[in-house]
Amino acid sequence: MRRRTRTFLGTFGILAFVIVYAPLAMALADSRIAEAHPAIQTVAYCILGIAWIFPLMPLIRWMERPDS
Repeated sequence: MRRRTRTFLGTFGILAFVIVYAPLAMALADSRIAEAHPAIQTVAYCILGIAWIFPLMPLIRWMERPDS
């Protein structure tokens, strides 16, 4: 598969993941984190803000592979 095709498909994969992840993260933040101590809120928001990248790293690596 050409890199351009992988990038096109990967873009839709990333969008689909973010469309699912964002509401889940917001629901978690609204239900559990909003009542926590401000220091815990800060750490939790930082973790939720960065956590989405780890499941997507294999997809991004696949997208950026050179053509064979």
